[in-house]
Amino acid sequence: MKVRQSVIALAMAGLAASCAAGTPAQSKTQDRSQAQSSAPASSDPPAPQVTESNPAGDIPDDTVFVAYRHQGQPYEVQVPEGWARTDLPTGASFTDKLNSIRVETAPATSPPTEASVRSQVHSGEIRTVGAVPRKGGKAVQVVYRADSSPDPVTGKVVKDEIERYVFYRGGRQAILTLSGPVGADNVDPWRTVSDSFRWTAP
Repeated sequence: MKVRQSVIALAMAGLAASCAAGTPAQSKTQDRSQAQSSAPASSDPPAPQVTESNPAGDIPDDTVFVAYRHQGQPYEVQVPEGWARTDLPTGASFTDKLNSIRVETAPATSPPTEASVRSQVHSGEIRTVGAVPRKGGKAVQVVYRADSSPDPVTGKVVKDEIERYVFYRGGRQAILTLSGPVGADNVDPWRTVSDSFRWTAP
């Protein structure tokens, strides 16, 4: 009996030792799994690249200008190639996205003055008005800001900066109006257009 009890006691002692030895190893495995699941990501996702774009209304530097003449009117002006044209009785308007050019003539009993050109601005905030030299002759220029016409699709209205030039010859005035969104850098294109205006033979 004593021998059998001794054998049983040894067997139970060995089983207990085996269980005790296995517990730390299992705990280490669980600890590693928990550490891996709670560790932060090795790196953040790459930030998207920012695509540069010109401000709204900027006319591209590579724009090609072509001559426009209205049949029966004694003037010529350069306008950007490809802009949509709408014919008017004594001229035309040209549009592309947010920019527009309008040229037309009207009878005049005397050369334009600052007061007469100012009176043509029926709504808007006048910035400057005065005589300016251009290659085609002297003009009176008025610069003002006004709301654009609503977009026919979205109904959106933007604030435009408008340059209007009034040229005169022999009882007739030519009115050249250039408009685009406030903030657009169109100084060079508008100078190209306004410098290109010239009276032609009647």
